[in-house]
Amino acid sequence: MSHRTPKERRDRERREKLAAHRGLATWGERLVPLGSFRAATEQAGRALSPAARAEAVASYLELPADPTPVEGPWRRVALFGGVYNNHYALAALLADAAARSVDAVYCLGDLGGFGPHPEKVWPLLAAGGVRAIQGNYEQSLASGLADCNCGYTDPRDNHFADLSYRYTERRCSAAFKEWMGALPPRRRVRVGGRELLLVHGSPRRVNEFLFESTSPVPFLEVMLDRERCDGLACTHSGLHWHRRLPSGRDVVNVGVIGRPANDGRTNVWYCVLEAADGGLGVELVPLSYDHAALAAEMRAEELPEEFVTTVTSGWWTTCLEILPARERAASRF
Repeated sequence: MSHRTPKERRDRERREKLAAHRGLATWGERLVPLGSFRAATEQAGRALSPAARAEAVASYLELPADPTPVEGPWRRVALFGGVYNNHYALAALLADAAARSVDAVYCLGDLGGFGPHPEKVWPLLAAGGVRAIQGNYEQSLASGLADCNCGYTDPRDNHFADLSYRYTERRCSAAFKEWMGALPPRRRVRVGGRELLLVHGSPRRVNEFLFESTSPVPFLEVMLDRERCDGLACTHSGLHWHRRLPSGRDVVNVGVIGRPANDGRTNVWYCVLEAADGGLGVELVPLSYDHAALAAEMRAEELPEEFVTTVTSGWWTTCLEILPARERAASRF
């Protein structure tokens, strides 16, 4: 005998009605009998033999050969991204990389934005012999675009991105912008026996965010298959991570040196890759710099106090809405 109240019985009946399958399927704007829908899809679909399926997969993965020349071979290289006008961190990185006896230093783009005095970055790159590629900032500045093409969708994120881009655009010389426009969009390097592809966002799009929590292994394996490389290095998301795939290949987001990694620490991050027995050695390196001096320059330039707070606290206060759930959960704000 049921002891449910009349209201409980009505609620249960309502839930059962909602959960019951009505035997209908959505076909465009219409609801049609499920049997008719299944019959139509069976006729429209096609079953491939194992050989035909393998051929279809190979055709999907087929890309024209990448004409990008392979640089190296190197024994040890330093990789960094997202300078964001932070000339203090760039100077500290070049000194730290030299102390590690690297053979080459690579910048994966986004020289401008967020910090002060963009022209201070250029002579440091030249003096350090840095081999750079274009990020979305370089593409926008060199092309005279109206925004940074950062890939944000949230209005608040875009508000601060616009402030940052406008500041940098007005203070970059025509010669600096022309130099940015001549940078390649990608590079290939050989470290030990591994050929690595260096991009800004992803091989597919300059402003694609490759976050650790939203970059599953099968997706990364297919991406490396399509690019015919033994490893991938990127930046753009602002958060560093490394994953060794089941195939033995490596994907590494080298982080950025322009602002902290949203972890409550004032240091920034870069990456050192080196030849290792049977593979590739990957080290994500914390880098300290004079963040107090950077904050003082930012205030003197009247940049948003939200930017300064990030530099002094280690926590992001802007550009948070793009973060996936797991990365956002680790945030303070």
